Amino acid sequence: MKIGELAQRTACQVETIRYYERIGMLAPPVRSANNYRTYGDAHVERLLFIRHCRALDMTLDEVRVLLNFRDRPGDVCDGVNELLDKHIGHVTSRIESLRVLEQQLRQLRSECSPADCSTECGILHALAAPAPLEAGAPGHLGGAGC
Repeated sequence: MKIGELAQRTACQVETIRYYERIGMLAPPVRSANNYRTYGDAHVERLLFIRHCRALDMTLDEVRVLLNFRDRPGDVCDGVNELLDKHIGHVTSRIESLRVLEQQLRQLRSECSPADCSTECGILHALAAPAPLEAGAPGHLGGAGC
């Protein structure tokens, strides 16, 4: 199959497929007599694996590690478990950061009523004020009320 069909079958952009080839995550395709790239089912399978990993917010480095394990099916999968445990920790940390962000946005939203004009908008005033930052945490946005 040509790259367009591979892109369609995997819901992946052609540019992304070429990028994965360039960085060595996807094997280069064979070339046909007319010099077109010809992809096979192994490319589809690998690209779907990569896309699934990326949908789980894994970095390219993490995906590369998993691909290495996948390419060596006889190896023990302790490294896979370790990688996933680290990724879970990262996701947990991000969720906590997003909860803090949500609280800040809700506080910010409470700073203004929609009936006020923009010159009196507490949200705009709060966003213009310097935000105090705690070490390693997003700052709390506060400001004048409406």
